[in-house]
Amino acid sequence: MRGTLATTVAGRSHWVFDLDGTLTVAVHDFAAIRRELDIPADSDILGHLTALPPGHAQPLHDRLQEIERELSALTSAAAGALALLEHLRESGARLGILTRNTRENAVRTLELVGLGGFFDPLHVLGRDEAQPKPEPDGIHRLAGIWGIDAATTVMVGDYQYDLQAGRSAGSLTVHVDPTRSFRWPELADVRVGTLDELLVRTTD
Repeated sequence: MRGTLATTVAGRSHWVFDLDGTLTVAVHDFAAIRRELDIPADSDILGHLTALPPGHAQPLHDRLQEIERELSALTSAAAGALALLEHLRESGARLGILTRNTRENAVRTLELVGLGGFFDPLHVLGRDEAQPKPEPDGIHRLAGIWGIDAATTVMVGDYQYDLQAGRSAGSLTVHVDPTRSFRWPELADVRVGTLDELLVRTTD
């Protein structure tokens, strides 16, 4: 860990969040999605589609978009998400989303779960606006929009790709894992079970 929780999280003013499974309750069944799209079980979905010829890939991208849109209506805000975002907004923090979903679905999901008012849609970057995580491109793009160094951002996510993107960008990385198994300790500066716990730490 690159510093204590109190000296790293508290006072940070530029936050980048993963969406699905981080700010929302996880509802994606990625194994089922792979089966429906005929993608090998161990393959990265977006990486596999990118490697296909465009004529073959486009219908699969379209179906993936439909699946993700359907799932957006099934989720809800994660425990502590509203309180954390309210606190960060009141403290003057800038907030962004970096998701492997599409911007359209991400904005729709935020609205459906009651978190849309915290994010400027231009600060919601999906797979069409930035290279998908684990690439750090989206964090650098948000940092550019905000006029800051990416190393001053916080990247919050529930999965390896989120943490890898944050680490590559030089961000402070926060792993949110309700199971508290924390499978990638080498990638996480901060480890919390819930966003409620993270909220407490931001005020330490």
